[in-house]
Amino acid sequence: MSIDHFAINAVDRSAEQQGKGASRRLRKQNLVPAIIYGGDEAPMAIAIKNNELVKSLEYEAFFSQVLTITVDGEEHQAVIKDLQRHPAKGYPMHADFQRIVKGQKINMNIPLHFSGREEAPGTKVGGILSTLVTEVEIVCLPSQLPEYLEIDVSGMEIGDLFRLSDIELPEGAILFDLDMEDAVDRTIVNMLPPALEEVDEDTDEVDAADVPATEQGSDAADEE
Repeated sequence: MSIDHFAINAVDRSAEQQGKGASRRLRKQNLVPAIIYGGDEAPMAIAIKNNELVKSLEYEAFFSQVLTITVDGEEHQAVIKDLQRHPAKGYPMHADFQRIVKGQKINMNIPLHFSGREEAPGTKVGGILSTLVTEVEIVCLPSQLPEYLEIDVSGMEIGDLFRLSDIELPEGAILFDLDMEDAVDRTIVNMLPPALEEVDEDTDEVDAADVPATEQGSDAADEE
């Protein structure tokens, strides 16, 4: 499930509302401390309603789309760059947002979706589709950000694989991993042979010496 646009309402945090103690007080008020940074503007400390943020976090696209954050009536375009959750309960504790600057490229992690698994020839003969990478970092303009990248595996046979360089990207986008000096064209998914069934070595024929004497005697009596 996804939606085309995310809009979040927030309030500016004063200096008195910053720090560990202040953050705890905000959370007790059902608010999540956050920050917007980047561009030529100074970082802005904000607070977001917990239930509003939690609802947005239910959508995968929230992590790869441009968001509109309205702070006291002023709109800011940003993307989420980091989210801290409670280690045990999982609720959001702090969020970092990066401002969008017109004409400036950004780095974003984009999820991979694998389609056609059941139709793949390798799957039909018992092969195992092994996904080694679930998201990739791309560099592009904010307007080029995809919600996800789809990998069609419907034609994969046993032994086939897809590498980073096989991913179809939006025009103008590049893969960060392949743009480095020591770039490695990693495998992202492959089709493995069927798992071999283990043979139970304890099912060998029973030696006569292992048969209880009472049973051997019974057989002998029957022969007489």
